[in-house]
Amino acid sequence: MASVRRVLLILIGVFLLLFVLFMLLSGFYTDLLWFQSLGLSSVFWTAIKAKVGVFFAFSLIFLAFFTANLFIARRLSGWGGFFLPEQRYYVTSRTLNLVLVVAALVLSVLNGLGAIGQWDTMLRYLNQRSFGVLDPIFSQDVAFYVFTLPVYRFLRGWLTEVLLFTLIATAAVYLVVQLATWRQFKLWLTGRAAFHLAALGALFLLVLAWGYKLSAFELLYSQEGLTFGASYTDVHARLLAYNLSFWTVILCVLLLLGGVAAKRPWILAIGGGLWLVVAVGLGGVYPVLMQQFDVQPNELIKERPYIEYNIDLTRRAYGLDKIQELDFGSVADLTAEALAEAEPTIRNIRLWDYRPLRDTYAQIQEIRLYYEFVDVDVDRYYLDGTYRQVTLSAREMATDQLLSRTWVNEHLQFTHGYGLAMSPVNEVTPEGLPELLVRDLPPSTAPGLEITRPELYYGEKTDGYVFVNSTIEEFDYPSGDQNITTTYQGTGGVLLDSPLKRAAFAYRFGDVSVVLSEYLTPESRVMLYRNIHQRVRQVAPFLLFDADPYLVIVDGRLIWLQDAYTATHTYPYSQPYQDRFNYIRNSVKVAIDAHNGDMIFYVVDDEDPLIQTYAAIFPDLFTPWEEMPDGLRAHVRYPEGLFIIQAQMNNTYHMQDPTVFYNKEDQWAVAHEMYAGSDQMLEPYYVTMKLPGEEEEEFILIQPFTPTNKQNMVGWMAARSDGQHYGKLLLYKFPKQELIYGPLQIEARIDQEPTISGQLSLWHQRGSQVIRGNLLVIPIGNSLLYVEPLYLQAETGRMPELKRVIVASGERVLMADTLEEALAGIGGAPVVTVEEPVGEAAAGVHELALSALEHYGRAQEYLQDGDWAGYGAELEAIRRDLENLIEASR
Repeated sequence: MASVRRVLLILIGVFLLLFVLFMLLSGFYTDLLWFQSLGLSSVFWTAIKAKVGVFFAFSLIFLAFFTANLFIARRLSGWGGFFLPEQRYYVTSRTLNLVLVVAALVLSVLNGLGAIGQWDTMLRYLNQRSFGVLDPIFSQDVAFYVFTLPVYRFLRGWLTEVLLFTLIATAAVYLVVQLATWRQFKLWLTGRAAFHLAALGALFLLVLAWGYKLSAFELLYSQEGLTFGASYTDVHARLLAYNLSFWTVILCVLLLLGGVAAKRPWILAIGGGLWLVVAVGLGGVYPVLMQQFDVQPNELIKERPYIEYNIDLTRRAYGLDKIQELDFGSVADLTAEALAEAEPTIRNIRLWDYRPLRDTYAQIQEIRLYYEFVDVDVDRYYLDGTYRQVTLSAREMATDQLLSRTWVNEHLQFTHGYGLAMSPVNEVTPEGLPELLVRDLPPSTAPGLEITRPELYYGEKTDGYVFVNSTIEEFDYPSGDQNITTTYQGTGGVLLDSPLKRAAFAYRFGDVSVVLSEYLTPESRVMLYRNIHQRVRQVAPFLLFDADPYLVIVDGRLIWLQDAYTATHTYPYSQPYQDRFNYIRNSVKVAIDAHNGDMIFYVVDDEDPLIQTYAAIFPDLFTPWEEMPDGLRAHVRYPEGLFIIQAQMNNTYHMQDPTVFYNKEDQWAVAHEMYAGSDQMLEPYYVTMKLPGEEEEEFILIQPFTPTNKQNMVGWMAARSDGQHYGKLLLYKFPKQELIYGPLQIEARIDQEPTISGQLSLWHQRGSQVIRGNLLVIPIGNSLLYVEPLYLQAETGRMPELKRVIVASGERVLMADTLEEALAGIGGAPVVTVEEPVGEAAAGVHELALSALEHYGRAQEYLQDGDWAGYGAELEAIRRDLENLIEASR
């Protein structure tokens, strides 16, 4: 009976052990399966091996050093054993050794765990690549500051902790021996014991001295001066203080060891006093006096070389040194001939602001409650041989909008979004809606935009895990009163071909249904990390990612393009951006298949030392830029996130003369505009235009600039995206002696135009909300064209319609029904009506009533067919007839 009980206890113990291991390793196991499904298991194992290596390296070093010193202390103290109080129990030597070893093991494990977070820092250090740029103070390659100095800083802190722990524990051993072996305690140490503690103290001081050397290098991140980086006072006072402090600490080491050897420990007080004088006098008082009485009265003279260092290295760090600066020349009036020559540019002027357009897409193309357009992006395609700029948005599945949120619905049936909506940037239907190139379910597409795989299993809104290839068919898209279903045809996700895998994912998700559901089979697959923002970070957490991925159609498939950045905050002398980083490159573009979830990380800037380092660490992760398919490369664009950073840094760092920089004589600001009744920064915008001196139109990103606290324009920056010109930055400057209207000044002139302001007031009186879109500044030849679309939206709905276009050039500001009519007025032709027809100009009462009734009948037909887009359009037509009916009956 006893043996049966023993076996049962053993089995229970084994089961509990296996269960604990399963809980601890399920996350590791499922992540490994996910990386394997992507063909990126080497990335996973590189990180794991680095973490394990760092853990054992720092644990074992700590264990060896800490244990050795404890046992040295034990041996030097003659500690063999002692009685506990009242002589009731004798502590043997073996017990003492066991206590010391256990304490050392626990502390070493904790020490190793604390160091694991430095695994990527260590890998960067071991695989570092040169920047080829030397700092101006110590002549060190920038790689030293980016890769080496962070490791040294960590080691300095780690060694300080190790030596403090060891010194305290060793002193405690000697102290316990005295307490246990002398009835009347007195502080006494043998010569060898004292020298042991002195040696540990000397090592601690040496690490402290090393810290002064590192602090000297860190002066290149100083924020005490006029600019970021070491200033005159830093170099001539604080650097001197750090160097003298270093040698003072070295002297203290010698005095400590010499004093203990000579049994005169008071000698150390001499070094401590000298150290205090250097630290307080040179380190604290002297820099303040130098700044106050030497630098401030002669600031520009003293700081000039350090301002130059800051300008030079900041421009290098943000790629501003690559900007080609050009003079735009005098701005001429826009003529009909110039407009005719710029026909491709005119054809691609963006009239659809992405903010109201998203609402319009939602009304006419979401179709069902559970679909959602998250964002509207801008891209370009060749359509019928013509280069066209388009807006588009993915139709994603929003399971949080399902009316019945059952486990089967959320995880087995409603698994994916479907297709997208796409429209030209400047085409409008008679009803004021976008002219769609890709629409409806299943997708109806214009020639050249065919989609063979419209399913979106991965996206910006696509959160949560789903299972495909279950015994339940997935919902694909609605068709009238019926739902079309499908079975997954791809290879995405992790194959659930074993009970262990199902159990591991059940524990990971905290969802027992993964194990119990009879709908799942060995052919089923689980898709996780489906949100593309989370997905890319899971593979490459060391990269920064742009906030605006965009969808493209390539060979019938839907591919997400995600820009990724390498960045660091340790570039010497470079001004930080919002305290986040002070060096950045758009080195990688990630292509994510919306159907399979496959990711390819393309290196687009192989000259970046950071991406060279990461490519050496993860050789299987990155793919050369040259291997990107031509169809995908045609949609690569300069990232807006990086462009905003560069534009904001350029506001100050376009000033390369130290005197101008010091006086801030030419400080710029990003231009502002009015939107939704408030003053806000004008976002950069993509346009298709012919740059001055170029032969063909191209897809570029533009940002206008104004002087700080002024509204006139002083220049504009462009980033090129097409072909061999990709990544090139141009900065056009206007003549300083000319007044060039800025966006806010044009907004003010629009408000002051009687015809326009009268029409806006009339719309407001009728209860319509007027939305003024982005004010675009578009260079055409040596002229400037300003374009602002106007949208009307009913107070009870959210379906903005494009109703008018305002254009301005020179001294003329015009509003017309269409862009073409407005431009004709700018070119000298009479402008077609800009006011709503009223009175006799309106249709007769009878005709309007018949028209409204006809639209009502069609609306009822659309309602019965479940065509919500058609229904909404007819209701809007009824609204317009009723408005005109009111006017005609006055």
